[in-house]
Amino acid sequence: MPKKTLMAAAAFAVSAALTLTACGGGDSSGSADKPVADIATQGTTKAATVLDRPFTKPNLVLKDTQGKTFDLREETKGKPTLIYFGYTNCPDVCPLTMSNIAIARKSLPKADQDKLQVVFVTTDPERDTSAELAKWLPSAGDKSFIGLTGDFPTIQAGARQLGIGIDPPRKEKDGTVVSMHGAQVIAFSPKTDDGYVLYGEDTSPDDYAKDLPKLIKGENP
Repeated sequence: MPKKTLMAAAAFAVSAALTLTACGGGDSSGSADKPVADIATQGTTKAATVLDRPFTKPNLVLKDTQGKTFDLREETKGKPTLIYFGYTNCPDVCPLTMSNIAIARKSLPKADQDKLQVVFVTTDPERDTSAELAKWLPSAGDKSFIGLTGDFPTIQAGARQLGIGIDPPRKEKDGTVVSMHGAQVIAFSPKTDDGYVLYGEDTSPDDYAKDLPKLIKGENP
């Protein structure tokens, strides 16, 4: 199944224009998500964009891989956290992103590995049940990763708070189901609980490995 991509953010005003490409994304109804491009930056590395106006952590209460209620703000409060919206039937970007983060995480000292919270929020909750996420995440990423599911409108609203557009999953003519979604990973500071660093889909394991020690301390990469 081919991955459908589109531009989910335009130029960042740094010293030159930086363009981020997302897999899927956008609100097909025409209602505007808060665009990432509207946010100025303090600086960038090759992979990371440090936001001048950080995102507030979404007020999301969903179900984890055990089927238990998971309050995102409360459960990750004061912890370095990476949040990504995707789905388990994604053929390319989602498993690659989880794998890249997992590889980078393993390069950290054990104490830092334990501090880092990686949260995967499904954009296809009808198929991605708690049990499905529990089965998929350890193979796609790491058994420590947190998988969350719930009702689609709640998930869509939470993503929108981070400037990430997701569309309701739709069935193609060949019967496959496609979930269009933004492909950004957003890092939240343990000091402020704000999302202050953004990564695109091309971020490599080495890029994450380079930045994670600072992200875990709440510092700019």
